[in-house]
Amino acid sequence: MVTFLPTRPGRLADVPSFDRAIGGAESNVACALAAAGHAVRWVSRVGADGFGDHLRETVGAYGVDVSYVGRDPGRPTGVYFRTAGDRATDAHEVAYYRAGSAASAMSAATVDLAAVRAGRILHLSGITAALSEGCLGLLRELTASGGERPPVVSFDVNYRAGLWGGSDGAEVLLELARRADIVFVGEDEAELAWGVGGGPAAVRELLPEPEVLVVKQGATGATAFVSAAARWGLVAQFPAPLKGRYSRRFLPAPVTPAPTPGTFEPAPVVDVVATVGAGDAFAAGFLSGVLRGLPLRQTLRLGHLFAAAALTTPADLAPPPDRDTTDRLTALDAGAWERLRLGPGWTEAGAAEEEERTP
Repeated sequence: MVTFLPTRPGRLADVPSFDRAIGGAESNVACALAAAGHAVRWVSRVGADGFGDHLRETVGAYGVDVSYVGRDPGRPTGVYFRTAGDRATDAHEVAYYRAGSAASAMSAATVDLAAVRAGRILHLSGITAALSEGCLGLLRELTASGGERPPVVSFDVNYRAGLWGGSDGAEVLLELARRADIVFVGEDEAELAWGVGGGPAAVRELLPEPEVLVVKQGATGATAFVSAAARWGLVAQFPAPLKGRYSRRFLPAPVTPAPTPGTFEPAPVVDVVATVGAGDAFAAGFLSGVLRGLPLRQTLRLGHLFAAAALTTPADLAPPPDRDTTDRLTALDAGAWERLRLGPGWTEAGAAEEEERTP
C-alpha cells in the first residue's frame, strides 16, 4: 500500500499534511532483502493508477524485480494513513483504505504461480491471508504439499485481530504456519491469537511442524528452534546456503520433528523512533542470514540489526545497514553485543558513535 505519514504529531483529524511513503509486510521484506544484495522478486497486484505507478517504481528502485506486479484496471491501489505516535499507545491511529483494492482481489487465478514459486525462498504473510477468500485460497495453494511447492516457504504470522473481525483467523493462521518451513511469530501475538503463554517453548509445542520457528520477544530478543528432522540443509548451525533441492515434498510421509532446545539471542538496545515495520525487517534480516549460510546466532543477530534499522526511522521501511557493518557487529563477542546501543542514523556511512564505543 501507499502510506501517508503525518508531518507533525497529533490526531489524524488535526494533522494538516502528510508525506507519502510505501508500506506492506511482504514488500517491506522484499525491499530490505534487495537492499542487502539479494535477488528478490515481488509478486502482487496494484491499481492502474498513479499510486500503483508509485509503488512499482519505489519498490523497483530498491532493486526488486517488479515485472510480475499486475495492474488491475477495475480496482484501486490500497492506501493508509497513520499518526506519528507509537503503535503501542492509545493515541496511535491508523486508517486503512484497502477494502476492494487490487491486492485484496488477488487469487491463484490472478497471479503468475510459476513466478511465485521460482525463488529459493517464498515469503508470505498472514496479513495477505486476511484480505479476502481469494487471497487465503492463494496462500493455501502456495503452502500445499506436492510437487509444485516452492523449495522453502517462509511465513510471518502477523496476526491482526481487526483484519479478521469475527472470523476464525487464529485457526487459519495456525493452519498456514504448520504448512510452512520457516515461521516467524511474536510471543505476544501467539498468546493473543492462540492463548499460548509460558514463553517460546510453549509456542514450539503448539508449532512442532516448521523446521525453523522464530519466536520474537520484543526488545528482549528472539528464540529460534531448528528441527532435528530438518531435511533441506537447515541444521542447528546453518552450515550452507539453501540450495533449493530439499523440501517436504520429497518426504514419503509427514515428519514430526524431534524436540530441540531453542537458541536465544538478545536484541541490542535501540533508541526507538517508531515500531512500525520492525517485524518485517527482522524477517528480512533472518532470511538474509539463511540465504548467506550464516550460523544460527549470527542469523538471529542479523534479524535484530535489520529490525534496529526500521526502529530508528519514522517510516515503515528503512534500508538495512551495509554488509561490512552487519558482519562486524554480528561477529562481536557476547559481552560487546549486549553493550551495543543503536540510535537514529546508525546505519549511515561510518560507524555510529555508539558502535565506536563498543569494544
